[in-house]
Amino acid sequence: MEEKNSQTEANKKWQEKNREKARYLRNRSAARNFIKKQATEEDIKELEELINERKKELLNL
Repeated sequence: MEEKNSQTEANKKWQEKNREKARYLRNRSAARNFIKKQATEEDIKELEELINERKKELLNL
């Protein structure tokens, strides 16, 4: 049990030191879960359009 608590503390420390990376990972996970478990066909079509727009933006950087 003590090891679990120390691991939890280590995770909290990492998240505090790496707030942006932790936020990125959280958001990515939420997006993947939404697509896999809840997205409708209409949602997927909209997401595909958004993804294509984002790809174009990234290529122009």
